Amino acid sequence: MVNKQRLIRLTQDLIRINSENPPGDEARIASFVKDYLQKLGLKVKIYEFRKGRANVIAVLKGRDKKHSLLITPHLDTVPAGKSWKIAPFLGRVINGRIYGLGATDCKGNLAAGLEAIRSIVEDGYVPDYNLIFAATADEESGSDLGLIPLLEKKILKPCAAVVLDSDDFDIIVTQKGLLHLKVKIQGKRAHGAYPWRGINAIDAALKIISEIKKQRLSFSPNRYLRPPTVNTGTIHGGDKVNVVADWCEFELDIRFLPGMSAEDFLRALKRVASKHTKNFKIEVEGIQQPYQIDPGHPLVRDLIRAMRKFRARPRIKGSEGATVITFFQDKGIPAVATGFGSSGCAHTADEYIKIENLYKGTKALEDFLKNYNFD
Repeated sequence: MVNKQRLIRLTQDLIRINSENPPGDEARIASFVKDYLQKLGLKVKIYEFRKGRANVIAVLKGRDKKHSLLITPHLDTVPAGKSWKIAPFLGRVINGRIYGLGATDCKGNLAAGLEAIRSIVEDGYVPDYNLIFAATADEESGSDLGLIPLLEKKILKPCAAVVLDSDDFDIIVTQKGLLHLKVKIQGKRAHGAYPWRGINAIDAALKIISEIKKQRLSFSPNRYLRPPTVNTGTIHGGDKVNVVADWCEFELDIRFLPGMSAEDFLRALKRVASKHTKNFKIEVEGIQQPYQIDPGHPLVRDLIRAMRKFRARPRIKGSEGATVITFFQDKGIPAVATGFGSSGCAHTADEYIKIENLYKGTKALEDFLKNYNFD
């Protein structure tokens, strides 16, 4: 049975272990999680893809070894910053909330996973499948030292996965794709008093940005997501106010829907850029494909059932931003994200999680793990 006071103390203990990323060092919190799970009798191993960047993998063996379900929160947090009024590493309880860095993102969810497993073990319950628990490193900086290599190296190869990294009982079934790119433009330098003698790279960049944002991209509407977006994240160019800028570079953040492709956007960008300059280069900095899973999938069905059992209000949603669920798509593994954090609190000063939601969510998670059916 899930123990509320134990859950609160566990969340506080996790908050009190600094795992800010950057700089990035999950060794201490990984050691804490490993010890916790080993005391429950689970087989536990730590994987590091760089010194100190620790990932904890544990397995609770079930009856049917052919089926496996993964639940995975992350260990790291963003830096605390300097705007906190409540100390970020104390885990103080105030008015039914636990305050601290990572309370919502993602140490509350980490505690929920650990307490749910402890309750299952204490009940003597043996699941019908192998339950895999992975507390990963580096999620806040792209997962290159965490979930990505764990999947690439087939250290993790579950039949299905639940990412514990969301808020308010949301169940994320789809998300936008991401394309990050840099456009570099070369112009011709000249004296600022004689601009006709040069070719202004900044002017060309502004024309390209303006036109690409007006492009009508072909897409099918998604009931869980807003239309695709293009954001100009950075722009740099020129050397001095009285010199015609002979260089300019800008970065774009493109979020696109399932059914769309990054390649289509790149073709459109090249076509637009070619109209305004002959000397440009596009550098792709990152691509993450969009993701979607059938809202009727057993993962979604059984999460909804478990949450409603404990009078929570699950909401099927999409994610405008990138999450790790797309990494499972590359391996053909069905996945959803869910969690019990407080909406709007992630990455903020005075971050908190509501104790009642954490408790209710942990009970629902335990019930889900006990009753999940792959069919």
